[in-house]
Amino acid sequence: MSFGDPNNPYGPPPGQQPDYPPQAPQAPQGQPGYGYPQAPQGVPPQQGYGYPQQQAYPGFPGGNVMPQTMPGLMVTARVLLYIVAAVQILIGIFAIFGAATVNDVSNAGEDTFGGNSLSDIGHNSAGVILVIALLFLALAGLSITLAVKFTNGGQGIRVTTMVYGILGALFGVLILIGAAQAGSSAALVWAVLWIGFGGVMAAAMITSPGVAWFNRPRH
Repeated sequence: MSFGDPNNPYGPPPGQQPDYPPQAPQAPQGQPGYGYPQAPQGVPPQQGYGYPQQQAYPGFPGGNVMPQTMPGLMVTARVLLYIVAAVQILIGIFAIFGAATVNDVSNAGEDTFGGNSLSDIGHNSAGVILVIALLFLALAGLSITLAVKFTNGGQGIRVTTMVYGILGALFGVLILIGAAQAGSSAALVWAVLWIGFGGVMAAAMITSPGVAWFNRPRH
């Protein structure tokens, strides 16, 4: 290989290699290059060219996850609880008026005919109706409490709602049996509604989305 004319006065002397620009020393393989900050011993190298890495923001408990959305079946069960509470309040109010009416009729019969067994039966019936009215109002309060606690409640709310739904479905079955024996279409509709409402509420608490919802981390 020739390096130019040997008679050229500006060329290199014979037998001497031409000068090349000096090359920068190469860093040993596996070591960081010169002029860049080295990571401390035991810390894996970070990407980037000599710039400090930005510190990650701390996450919420359970990871950097956005708040979960209530599953659709849970929303349905919550709406049904509010509907059941409204029906229970109406039944309780009408039952109170019914108890008062029966009691007034019993008092009027007692004043007209004197004390008799019919008046006593009327008073006892009014007392039973009043107890039923207070029971429905108490159940309405329970329904509203469970529906409100769906947002921040824990496993206690889930189990209570599940048992509440099962008992409601069983109550619907009892109404269905009575409606079949009496041949009442209205009672049959009520029975189907109670069975459906109770079944949906219980199923929402048993399914995996319902369990995960009540097990989610609270912030």
